[in-house]
This record gives sequence, C-alpha cells and structure tokens, in this order.
Amino acid sequence: MSAASGREVPSTWFQWHAGIVKSGASILDLACGTGTHAIAAAERGAKVIAVDIDPERLEAAQKAAQKAGVTVEWLQADLTRDPLPDGQFDVVMLFNFLDRARMPQFLEAVKPGGYFMSETFLEQQRELGWGPTSDEHLLKSGELCSLVKPFEIVLAREVLEILDGRTRAVASILAQRPRE
Repeated sequence: MSAASGREVPSTWFQWHAGIVKSGASILDLACGTGTHAIAAAERGAKVIAVDIDPERLEAAQKAAQKAGVTVEWLQADLTRDPLPDGQFDVVMLFNFLDRARMPQFLEAVKPGGYFMSETFLEQQRELGWGPTSDEHLLKSGELCSLVKPFEIVLAREVLEILDGRTRAVASILAQRPRE
C-alpha cells in the first residue's frame, strides 16, 4: 500500500510492463478486486473495463477510482461462467486468479497484436502459509506458459517475491497475440 495515496500499489509485474498500457488503449482487467491495476491503467490514459464477482470490492474500487480522478467501467460478473465484455482489447490483465477452463476465452479477448498480462500463485504458495491452497487455484511450474499458447511469450518468470512484507510464490507472464 502506498503511504501517499492510501491505496494498494500495482504488482511489480504490472509496473515493469506498464509501458504497453498506452493512452487511449482498451484494457480489460479480469478479477479486478479493488481495482489496483485497473486504476493504474486508467491513470496512464487507457480506457478500462474491470470485472469482478464481488460487489463490495467493486464498490471499494469505484471509490478509489473517484479519489484518483479516473474513469473505469466496473462490471459485476462471475468469470467462471458469465460472458466477457464484447470486443477485443489491446491488453487483457489477469492478476491473482486462475481458471484453466476459461483461459481460451480470456485470450480470445485480446486483439491481434495485443497483450495478455497475468500473474498468479504457484503450488509452492501452500508452503508459505497464506493464500490459495487448492490445486484448482495454484499453477504447476511451467504451466502458465502452456496456458497462453499460441501467444508469443514476451517475458515470463516464476519467483519467490516479497511484497508488503510477505513472501509469495508466483508465475508471471506477458504474452502477445500473433497478428492475423
């Protein structure tokens, strides 16, 4: 959390690759939670649609966006079954969420030449005593790269990282959809 703003700081993965979030770009933030990444993208001038199942988190996100002076379109939906917003996006972001069965639809939302940016927990997270514990919500080593095929992997990593004083085991990827 940033002391100056009082809101959560985007992940290091987002910060390292924020350059792909251009002014006027169309962004889809899936499982947006309290809107950390959606707001950061809107601050860069992007047109952002953010989706989450939790109405309380969306309400908190909306308040944070108003405080930041940015506009984001907030949608409540269950990503395990509800359709995604229509259209294709310059960047689709997915942080701390895993649904292997829906991954093809998440990737289909990326326009040709656009990017898929994702980061979520690895199986090693169980050993750290917090976060998801179900195999359904944890990636195997190397799995994220296979889930984004046939996209071209720009950069990927699997790391133990300290964030907000807690160690987390994550896989991160930036992948580009081939131009048709």
